[in-house]
Amino acid sequence: MDNVGNQNRITNDIGYLKIRVTTGENLFPVENAKIKISSTGEPDITLYELVTNSGGTTDFIRLEAPPFSYSQEPSDNQPYSEYNLKISLDGYEERVISGIQIFSGESGIQYIRLDKADTDNSPYNPTIIAGHTLWEYYPPKIAEDAIKPVSESGEIVLNRVVVPETIIVHDGVPTDSTATNFYVPYADYIKNVACCEIYSTWPDEAIKANVLAIMSFTLNRVYTEWYRNKGYNFTITSSTAYDHKWTYGKTIYEKVSNIVDSLIGSFLSYPNVKQPILTQYCDGKRISCPNWLSQWGSKALADDGLKAIDILRYYYNSNLFINTAPRIAGIPSSYPGYDLTIGSSGQPVITIQEQINEISKSYPAIPKLTVDGIFGSKTAASVKEFQKAFDMPVSGIVDYPTWYKISSIYVAVSKIAG
Repeated sequence: MDNVGNQNRITNDIGYLKIRVTTGENLFPVENAKIKISSTGEPDITLYELVTNSGGTTDFIRLEAPPFSYSQEPSDNQPYSEYNLKISLDGYEERVISGIQIFSGESGIQYIRLDKADTDNSPYNPTIIAGHTLWEYYPPKIAEDAIKPVSESGEIVLNRVVVPETIIVHDGVPTDSTATNFYVPYADYIKNVACCEIYSTWPDEAIKANVLAIMSFTLNRVYTEWYRNKGYNFTITSSTAYDHKWTYGKTIYEKVSNIVDSLIGSFLSYPNVKQPILTQYCDGKRISCPNWLSQWGSKALADDGLKAIDILRYYYNSNLFINTAPRIAGIPSSYPGYDLTIGSSGQPVITIQEQINEISKSYPAIPKLTVDGIFGSKTAASVKEFQKAFDMPVSGIVDYPTWYKISSIYVAVSKIAG
């Protein structure tokens, strides 16, 4: 069925989905991948047949979703619809993903990696996306101290807070030696967890508060080397009883993605406490957790007009503040402290021009630049193409989120090239 033909079937609200396909071995965009979309309730009826463009993406398509109101209060009505994808391309293993969650008014991006035929490296194919934590039941968090003792020998390994380049996620409880370990870029990990733990339909300030709690919890695990000190070879688990929910293949929602990008490097602190706070939380409806953030409660406070920091102080402590890590591992140059736009010049512009040129080798839709240290219209145009290619707000301005994203993609493609 074509994109237009499905519209006369729509009786509920509408959500949106874009599919982005890359090769598994080098993350190059995949052109001409064939995609079939069906509802999980009627898997044999194809709703859409799509083909990826030269950038490895499809346009956003419209899909039925339950009413917006279902995701605004806890209820017996599932707040999202579910869809299946089948992705195929000659010479590659076919991929099947089931359970993609579509919310009213929200734009989701489904990232898919295709492996060469007969060399499938995906541990989960087909991929079944588990139900959302606010809808399905998952084990509640086992309580821990929010601040880990620093006097114990070997307890603290790092001497300062560092945002890691990669999070190693153990997809199971800590003691499950059969569970797979995944190497996930830090920002991608936070986006995945946030999309598993809260609804993207919530107010921005509620999403920001929850994202900051997720970041601070994660960086506490990194800073204290929590699992490595216990003899494990991973950073964190996907178990809600121990850490956060993380789901292989999870759809990422644009609004959540943009908020995470804007907060990269942030965590929550108390005065005179070096480590990030282990900011534990619960849903606040099925599970009660005094002195922890309530997810549904944070949404209600945002509805009442509270900002993210006030929501967090309401639950954790009035002297809590948002801190910033002094270093992001793997990023070759620090953000200069100001936006780069037309008229900017100097070394920061040279850095961005050089990095964009390296990225364009893998993503040829991004125009190469003359490295002259002058931010003119051509540099702005290349920045816009980069932002478009990586699902960011398209402004042509190198703000903090764009600087971080350019640097992280540069690191990734440089390693591939090396």
